Amino acid sequence: MGVNSLSAWRARPAAQQPEWPDQAAVDAASAQLRTFPPLVFAGECDALKARIADVATGRAFFLQGGDCAETFNGVGADALRNKLRTILQMAVVLTYAGSVPVVKVGRIAGQYAKPRSKPTETREGVELPAYRGDAVNGFEFTPEARVPDPDRLVRMYHSSAATLNLARAFVIGGEADLRQVHAWNTDFVRDSPVGERYERMARDIDRAISFMHACGADPAEFHSVDFYASHEALLLDYEEALTRIDSRTGTPYDTSGHFLWIGERTRQLDGAHVEFARHVRNPIGVKLGPTTTPEDALALIDVLDPEREPGRLTFITRMGAGKIRDALPHLVEKVTASGASVAWVCDPMHGNTFETPSGYKTRRFDDVLDEVEGFFEVHRALGTVPGGLHVELTGDEVTECLGGGHELAEADLVHRYETVCDPRLNRAQSLELAFLVAEMLSAR
Repeated sequence: MGVNSLSAWRARPAAQQPEWPDQAAVDAASAQLRTFPPLVFAGECDALKARIADVATGRAFFLQGGDCAETFNGVGADALRNKLRTILQMAVVLTYAGSVPVVKVGRIAGQYAKPRSKPTETREGVELPAYRGDAVNGFEFTPEARVPDPDRLVRMYHSSAATLNLARAFVIGGEADLRQVHAWNTDFVRDSPVGERYERMARDIDRAISFMHACGADPAEFHSVDFYASHEALLLDYEEALTRIDSRTGTPYDTSGHFLWIGERTRQLDGAHVEFARHVRNPIGVKLGPTTTPEDALALIDVLDPEREPGRLTFITRMGAGKIRDALPHLVEKVTASGASVAWVCDPMHGNTFETPSGYKTRRFDDVLDEVEGFFEVHRALGTVPGGLHVELTGDEVTECLGGGHELAEADLVHRYETVCDPRLNRAQSLELAFLVAEMLSAR
């Protein structure tokens, strides 16, 4: 598969692309990006693909988490450390409960662009282009900030590189040590208003770790972990510019991230995003909303995974708590009957967003949990594998989603509402979700 095929998407309708004012500037930014080193390597993508193959068969569990939209100003050690700690804490609990390895994937180092429901935003009679993420334009509501700027594509690369360097340093430099991560969970259980519910599982994990330590077991996996980077492959000029031909196989990999997904708004079979993704050899995810038909899902498999390669394709369902029990079974049944092996992952965030009377976009923790419960119920009834979770979260104690053990109310949103796009679970809500999902895994 040659380089020319990577540009075939340009002949297809490309949804959710910025209206760049100067195409020559886009071309110049793309040319610069083509000269930069890869952010990730083909061998790492292949390793993740093998792990996702295990997810599809129930031999591993997939945990993907991070910001709705990263920001250039948010690139820093403290924020990333808190985010990684939260994901690692969740993973320890899920590993113990599921008795399988957890594949840890961050929505990091590339999640700088977001699809929008409307191309413009209006405030007090003033209409400007919508904020499409720091990779495209500025969040400030001014005409100057909202003009799409191709130089931001280059800045996205450098911000992603800095984030990946930090992440790699953390996971091999002691932040991922199993005993330390479990100690953080013990603190959470002690301090959480609902911690009593999780105390028994925390004690059981503690005993298991103590037993292994007493036996002299101290493998390298106790001290560092494999951690992968993912983002929505939305800005196709950027993704094509970061695609490299693997010297081992002569095939193309998008080296902007290990795992790339196509969004619900850009998964058109005849669209540019599917056309681009089918040519790169990374593991690929596709978001499936409640209107997805079995025919849609089967057609996506035929286009994106014609060779039925284990680990190649992940379906990330985002149905909404009120729809998942009705919309998901038909998809899973038809895909399973076709013989295709895909990993099924639940995104319980995007189908449960609403706006409060005070104007805050938020989600209820109970709705998030209910969608996950529905996801597990459907797979349990069908005898198929509930493969994992895709969650928007932060390691900071923001106030963006309602409910959880601390019972955040609408009046609390004003205190630390920091997201530039969609609301995220804070650290306490994320860990509570992990313990509740662990109970589902134990029941499974």
